[in-house]
Amino acid sequence: MMLFGISNSALVIALFLYIIAFVAYVLSITGRQWSGKDAAEHTRRYGRAAFGITLAGLGLHLVYFIMRWIGIGHIPVSNLFEFITFLSMMTVMAFVIIYLIYKGPLVGVFALPVAFILLAYAMVFPWEAQPLIPSLQSVWLYIHVTTAAAGEAFFAIAFAAGLMYLLRVIDYKAGTKRERRQQRWMEFTLFAVLVVVGFAAAVFTFRGAGYEASFVGEQVVNDNGVEQTVETTVEYVLPPITSPAGFELVSMDPFLGQTKPLMEAPAWMKGVDAGRKLNTFIWSVIFGLGMYGLLRLALRKPLGAAISPILRDIDPGDLDEICYRAIAIGFPIFTLGALIFAMIWAHMAWNRFWGWDPKEVWALVTWLFYSAYLHLRLGRGWIGRRSAWLAVMGFVVVMFTLIGVNLIIAGLHSYAGV
Repeated sequence: MMLFGISNSALVIALFLYIIAFVAYVLSITGRQWSGKDAAEHTRRYGRAAFGITLAGLGLHLVYFIMRWIGIGHIPVSNLFEFITFLSMMTVMAFVIIYLIYKGPLVGVFALPVAFILLAYAMVFPWEAQPLIPSLQSVWLYIHVTTAAAGEAFFAIAFAAGLMYLLRVIDYKAGTKRERRQQRWMEFTLFAVLVVVGFAAAVFTFRGAGYEASFVGEQVVNDNGVEQTVETTVEYVLPPITSPAGFELVSMDPFLGQTKPLMEAPAWMKGVDAGRKLNTFIWSVIFGLGMYGLLRLALRKPLGAAISPILRDIDPGDLDEICYRAIAIGFPIFTLGALIFAMIWAHMAWNRFWGWDPKEVWALVTWLFYSAYLHLRLGRGWIGRRSAWLAVMGFVVVMFTLIGVNLIIAGLHSYAGV
């Protein structure tokens, strides 16, 4: 228990250090808007401080990882909390590598938010350690998951660099049809990021308030090829806007006068967790819309238009190069981990190399997408905006593969939802 206490405390402190490092990176970038010798010194001082805080946070993140590994006796990547936490750590490691290559703090302004948003997202899932099921008790679990996450971490850095590039080059003062379309897509991208943040905020808010609701119903399960109906209870930590299809309300804490769900999940959304997942998605969108609306009111302009001036002194060519290099590094690592090592492990665990499981299919979709990116970049000369948009869209595919498949589509790789 002591090991878990140290591990959990280290993880929470790491989260706050990443946030502090992000603020320092922002200050280092704003120093570029100054003039003269003081500007260079300001940028250098805050950049070094931010990198030092990042390393401190990464060190504590490693403490969490090692202590939890010792405590549970296997590498902590077997559930959604552990895997997303590990991906966050690998994203920071990938950023450190890119930072040491390019000797500049600019990517930290967006790479660190990716890391701490992932970490905050992971923290809303149950922290309890779970024993490994037989199919996971293999050294190939270590190899497959760690290398796949390492590749995805570099894709996250490419996403950060690509997003910064687009915010730097999109002209918010221009009134052309092309620029207006780009502005709308940028606002949607930023809103999507806020929806992810909204998910974490919603769960933290209601879980902190001790909110509970539960439903009971029948579920068909397959036990060694024999189907049987069992009574199942579904617990909610968010006020139930939607209830599971065919389930009855057992208990529910009132919320804003609401004493029963507003609607039932559609009948085609089968599965014991379908209604709860739909409910979680709705609350994420509500919180995301709320945060987006508040920011728009405070800034009185689109979010992209507010962020863009901060980046005006950054060379877009540097961002384009970082974006491409991150994908060039991550792609072969992802190929090994998510495809080759995964197929070896699948053969050992289930006696087949490929089974069209949803996670396997989406891992292949991710690989094909980044293959197309590299082909278009190297073979067709797609640089600049087109390359940056592909990097942004690619990471959306990665996140759906990691999170959407787990929370929406049932399969051999599915983890628990909220």
